[in-house]
Amino acid sequence: MKILVAIAFILIIASLASALIFLMRDKGKSNRTVQALALRVGFSITLFILILIAYKLGYIQPTGIR
Repeated sequence: MKILVAIAFILIIASLASALIFLMRDKGKSNRTVQALALRVGFSITLFILILIAYKLGYIQPTGIR
C-alpha cells in the first residue's frame, strides 16, 4: 500500500511540474497547462478514493497521534 501511495504522489508532482513547464513555454497559447492540471486533480481524487477503499477493506489502519 505504501508503494501505491508513493507512486501516486510522484505522479501528482510530475503532473504539476509538467503544467509549470507548459505554462512557461506556451505562455497561455495552448490547452496543455489546463490538461496537465486536470490530470493532477484526477490523480489526487484517485489517491483519495484509493485510501478510503484501503481503509474500508482493512489494508491500512489509523495510528492516531503518538
